[in-house]
Amino acid sequence: MQNRILIFWKLHRLSMVLALASGLLYAVFAYDLVRTEFMKMIGLFAVLFFFCFKLIQFQKWNFRFLLLVGILFRLVFLLAIPNLSQDFYRFIWDGELLGIGVNPYLFLPDELISDPEFLLANADALHSGMGELSARHYSNYPPLNQFFFYICTLLGGKTILGTVIAMRSLIILADVGIFFFGRQLLKHLNRSPHLIFWYFLNPLVIIELTGNLHFEGVMLFFFVWALHLLSVKQWAWAAVVYALSISIKLVPLIFLPLFLKHFPWKRSFLFYGIIGLVILLTFVPFYDPAFLANYSDTITLWFSNFEFNAGIYNAVKKVGLQFEAKPWELIKSYGKVTPLLVILTVLIISFLRKNQKLQILITSMLFVLALHFFLSATVHPWYIIFLIVLAIFTEFRFPIFWSAVIILSYSAYSNPDFRENLGLLFIEYFVVFGILLYEIIRLRGQKLLFRKN
Repeated sequence: MQNRILIFWKLHRLSMVLALASGLLYAVFAYDLVRTEFMKMIGLFAVLFFFCFKLIQFQKWNFRFLLLVGILFRLVFLLAIPNLSQDFYRFIWDGELLGIGVNPYLFLPDELISDPEFLLANADALHSGMGELSARHYSNYPPLNQFFFYICTLLGGKTILGTVIAMRSLIILADVGIFFFGRQLLKHLNRSPHLIFWYFLNPLVIIELTGNLHFEGVMLFFFVWALHLLSVKQWAWAAVVYALSISIKLVPLIFLPLFLKHFPWKRSFLFYGIIGLVILLTFVPFYDPAFLANYSDTITLWFSNFEFNAGIYNAVKKVGLQFEAKPWELIKSYGKVTPLLVILTVLIISFLRKNQKLQILITSMLFVLALHFFLSATVHPWYIIFLIVLAIFTEFRFPIFWSAVIILSYSAYSNPDFRENLGLLFIEYFVVFGILLYEIIRLRGQKLLFRKN
């Protein structure tokens, strides 16, 4: 046994040193960083990303080692209160409301907290922690997500830290599930299984999902599982699992038209029917005449009222201001136009691309979602994690580069008035668009060369 350890150390000592150093840096990130410390944040993130690259480079065929390392990195955050996002307070609030039989879609936190008869575990701390913006809007988290919030509050024993640990454990398990199904899907697509580590060891994924408790990872678990089921021709079960993904985060809804040509026509409508039925069943327990109005109003706000880390929108805004456009009117008009552009693009891709092949379908998904984010006025760093997952099943790598530079968007929190640094955002999007253009030209050149041969 001792000889085996010595041999392993001699063969892998550099990787083990990198893993240990990464673990220590993650600990600093988790327990000794506030989001206003921008230079410290990007310094830690840059080193962690470099170490991630080297670990994959050195150990990409050592799946057990990298899987263990990825899990240990996540466990470093286990007892930490999220330091880059306050959304988790709203997650716990919604879960606690379900625990006392209150529908989170029907009441504003500001309304409830002002009621002297309202009793909720840690109500004051949760209300103040979620911030004014969240407190004055209805919940926008879909039903299955609410169910997970509720389960985590039960497991958390009515304490904030306990619920944080329960949520973090769930997200870690989801990431392990993504690793398992993602590796199987890569094999089916005849792609190198080691590519899954660009998700599993990616610092943005670890920090934003495990660290900051965003449930994109749980949604992506069901999404990747659904793709895996499609790859093994279990389309009916894939529809059920895909619907569960939508019921955690609505994002996968955007891809539904792409399945029109993936299946024969009759099967396509059966696929949509199963998805619609499962989604409907998850919403039924929350139904109330006021539910649809409250929920749709909250979703609409994200398209027409908020802006953060925008790409094309910032360019449009810059031009608009030259013509004396009013920013609050511009974003409302922009928010009405961009969903129509995305829907039109989805429909064009749905009918013009040969989405019958799963890899082409996934590539179509990648470009549809990328366009949505390029046009969006709000692109939080954890949003693009979906692009990372899609990218590893395709020939494109621009989302991985984006995951390395999107940390620049956090510069806004280092300013007292939360003003964004447009110079840093320009660098971020210059890198992303530059890599994307290069990849499009390179891949088109390879295809033309292949055709000549």
